[in-house]
Amino acid sequence: MSAPSRSDVPPTSIGVDLREEGVVIEYLDGRTTLYRGVPESAEGSVTAGPGKETHVLVTDPTETEGVMTYVNDYKTDDEILEESGVGRVIVEDGERDEVFPGVIVGRTGQRNEVVADPEIAGGRVFVFVEDGWTEGSYEIVDGPEDGLDAHREV
Repeated sequence: MSAPSRSDVPPTSIGVDLREEGVVIEYLDGRTTLYRGVPESAEGSVTAGPGKETHVLVTDPTETEGVMTYVNDYKTDDEILEESGVGRVIVEDGERDEVFPGVIVGRTGQRNEVVADPEIAGGRVFVFVEDGWTEGSYEIVDGPEDGLDAHREV
């Protein structure tokens, strides 16, 4: 039996509902999930600690749809992602990838970093960081002071 495939998977537009209690995602397969709590404002970037799952959501201007990408998720099978509409990007240590216009993900050591400029992205940019014990919700509200070009791969 061969190992399951873990590759980049492009995201598809999924439903988004911004509520007082958090951000609700409606996947293409009809399932929903709630990222609890009002996201904490972040300027320019969010860096996840080692071992943390990192999910990036970019809404459309209406804030009712968006695209979600998992960063360095090695657990979820490609087929499940495709059926749900969630994308995945794999970045190695020292690499960066622009997963959506205005949204760059990278990896330094064991940490995932999301750098974004919501004005370029054309919607709101949320980053959800979690493990089996804790959840963190962030909204990148401003682009990085040094601009996105400083964070793109050369």
